[in-house]
This record gives sequence, structure tokens and C-alpha cells, in this order.
Amino acid sequence: MATPQSEIDAATVVGRRRRTARGAVINSAFLVGLGTINLLKSFIVVGIVSAAEFGVWSIVVLAVYLVIAIKAVAVADKYVQQREPDQEAAFQRAFTLELGAALIATLAMAVLAPVLALVYGDASLLAPALVIALVLPGLALQSPIWIFYRRLDFLHQRLLMAVDPLVGFVVTIALAAAGLGYWSLVIGMVAGAWSAGLAAIALCPYRLRLRFDRGSLREYLTFSWPLMLATGLGLMIAQLSVFFGNAAIGLAAAGSIGLAGTLSTYADRVDSVVTQTIYPVICRVTDRRDLLLEAFVKSNRLALMWAVPFGVGVTLFVSDLITYGIGEQWRDADLLLATIGLTAAVNHIGFNWNAFYRAVGNTRPVAIVTGLGLTTFLAVAVPGLYIDGLDGFAVGIAAMTAVSLAARWVYVRRLFPDLRFARHGARAIAPTIPAAAAVIAARLLEGGDRSGELALLELLLYIAVTLIATWFFERDLITEIGGYLRRERLDPGAAPAASPSLTS
Repeated sequence: MATPQSEIDAATVVGRRRRTARGAVINSAFLVGLGTINLLKSFIVVGIVSAAEFGVWSIVVLAVYLVIAIKAVAVADKYVQQREPDQEAAFQRAFTLELGAALIATLAMAVLAPVLALVYGDASLLAPALVIALVLPGLALQSPIWIFYRRLDFLHQRLLMAVDPLVGFVVTIALAAAGLGYWSLVIGMVAGAWSAGLAAIALCPYRLRLRFDRGSLREYLTFSWPLMLATGLGLMIAQLSVFFGNAAIGLAAAGSIGLAGTLSTYADRVDSVVTQTIYPVICRVTDRRDLLLEAFVKSNRLALMWAVPFGVGVTLFVSDLITYGIGEQWRDADLLLATIGLTAAVNHIGFNWNAFYRAVGNTRPVAIVTGLGLTTFLAVAVPGLYIDGLDGFAVGIAAMTAVSLAARWVYVRRLFPDLRFARHGARAIAPTIPAAAAVIAARLLEGGDRSGELALLELLLYIAVTLIATWFFERDLITEIGGYLRRERLDPGAAPAASPSLTS
């Protein structure tokens, strides 16, 4: 007797949830772990090089990130979304477009290098900016990683992606210890990109060949141009932050803004993990708004379990980080770093909304919201930098976060009219309240004396209370995810059999 369609659909949904839960764990382990390595690398290097040298690196790396990010969304997201019957041909067309985009991006970076040196009035920027352009061909060679991602083969995807940061960490620290200053970061980044690219080419499941047609180009451009614009505007904010920081205060201020950006990027790690995990899945269920809403709410709750405690923790312990960690040369940035912590926490409410708009093929709202953020940045943050230095800049960042959050939720409610924003936000903040209160109470009791050991004990207290409170508030979701993982271990063949359409 034939299996009813409703049972097949239910099995497919459960199979997708199992594979997504397993992927979230794999991605979390790799991305958070490797993100920690990158953060540790930055802290080790800032302890070796001067703030001015780190400022040079911040300028150069933000410039290449601008080019990388614009190029990345041109092909990768659309390749994951497509459902062509011949997947080998689909990859070959995407790979061809990616190589072409990499060539254009490399030339763009070569043109941008002397512009950076001219704009900042510092000839020392030219050489590292030209060398770091070599990262772009290396990243294009990593395209075969998309295949594993689209297949939900997260383990192979992450193993290949881990090559880049691990090689970069080893090379960077070795060269920094040898006294190469910002060149250690530049060479480490290039070495990591090419190592991962060569590994991906060696393990590519499909034959590599160039395959071009104009129809694919038009399709990719229609989908990608708003994402390219949004990415460019977003990274323009980062680049202009460093530029105006250097113009208003000096190169050390550019270094402080770069360090703040590093902390903000680290706060994004779990959201990036969850969003990247669910994106190929939600692309397959765009006709089911109930499943999309469930995926949005639960994925955001998972990310907020990390982002809110981390961001609030940065704010609570920023003074200790400077005193007992990175050094007093960063003291002027204490308010900026504290503000970045809070804004990173709040900004994660609905942070992955754009993945759902990408999945349904409507990418223009992403560009609109980012444009509003840039407008607020230019209207508030830049004048604040000239009026009150890094403290005024911090106020502007807070204003930009508020505007972006409000605009984001306009579009979220259009996609999910039944979502209750106030309840969603309160749930995200609730576990961190008792943890922050415990730390504040401990500081009131300790008096004026403070040591590194006491700061460490307070940090452990904060972590412990956060874990307990998170379990109390999010026990149902944690239990659900754990249940999917347990079933995956007991019946590892069930998910692929139940959901063959995931890799079609």
C-alpha cells in the first residue's frame, strides 16, 4: 500500500530538521572555534605591534573585505538557491562567473590600493594593499565548498573552510613574532586563502571546466545586485569609520575602531552559524510560510543565546579587558567598545531576516535597510567623531543600530505578520538580566579594590548564571534540538532517506 503524501511530507520536514540540527552543531563547533582563533590572533598581534601599525592593517583589510564581500554575494547565494536538474553544469556555470568576478575584483583592488594611499596620505598603505589583492583568486578557488554546503554536507564544508583561518593563524603569529608588523597579517591572510582554495580544488566532486551563457549571467545579476549594493554599503560604513577616525583623531583611533569591528564580528559568529546552516534548507520550503516563520523564530533564538550574553559581557568587562588584557594604549576606546557590546547584542534581534528574503527571491529590502543605516551613520556617527572623538562616534553607532533595527522589523512583519516583536525581544534579553545583576552586585560588595583574579571570578560568575538562566528560559528549544541530534545518532541514515529533495 502506498504511503500517504501527508506522511511523506512530515517525514521530509523531520529529516530536514535533523540534518539542520546536526549542521548547526557542526557549524557552531567550527565557526565559533575558528572565530575564537581569529579573535585570539588579533589580540596576540595587537600585543606585539603598535596601535598605529594595527591601524594600517585595519585600513587595508577593510578595503579588501569591501571587495571580497561584494564579490561573494554575486554568485554563491544564487547557486545555493537554484534547483537546476543538471547540478554539475550548474556548478560549472557558477564557477565560471565566480572566476570572472574574482578577476574583476582583483583589478578593482589594484586600482583601490593607490587611492587608499592618496586619500590617507600614507604611502606605506600601497604595498600591503596590492599584496592583499592576491587573496581574491585564492577565494575563488574555494568555490567547490559551495557544493558540500548545498548538499547539507556540513562536515566536509567546514573542514575545507577551516584550512584558511588555521593556516592564517600559524603564519601570522610566526611572522609577527619575527617582527614583520602588519605584514604578518597581510601574508597570513593570503597564505590562508590560497591553501584553502587548493584544498577545495583537489576535493571538488565535479569536473572543473568553464561554462558560460548569458541567461545565467542575467539570472545571477537580477538576484544579486541588491545584495552586492547592500554589502558594499555595509562595508563602506566600516571603511569610512576607519577613514574618518584617522582624519579626526589619528591612526591610533583607526586602530581602535578596527578593534571594535573585530569584537562586533566575533559577536556575529553564532548568528552566522545558524543562518548559514538553515539557508539551503529554507530555500526548499519557501512555499510553506508556517515553516519559514518557525525557522526564523527558532534560529534567531539560538543565535541570541550567544549574542546577547557576549555583547553584554563585553560591556561589563571592557575595563578589565583593557587593564589586564590588551593594554592601556586602548583606554580611549573603552566607551566605544562598551557600546559595541550592547549594540551587537540588540542588533541580533531578527539579525538573519535577510536570509529569508533571499530564500524567497526578494533581495531589494536588504539594500534599502542597509542604505538607511549608512545614512544614519553619515548624519550622526561622523559628526559625533569630530565633536567628541570616539565617545561621539559610539553615540552615532548606537543611533545607526536603532534605525536599522526599526527598518528591519518593518520588513520582518511584512513577511511574518503574526510575529510578536516585543515578546521575541524580551525572551532574548531575559537570560542575561540575572547574570548582569549578579556581576553588578558582586562589584558593589567588593569595594574599591580590584585585581585580575577578582575580575576572572566575576567573569566565571557571569558565565555560570547565564548558562543556568538560559536553560531556564530556553529549555524547550534546547531539548528539541537535542532530540533531533539524538535521533540523528541513533538512525544516521534516516534524514537523507526522508528528504532526498534537499540535494536536488
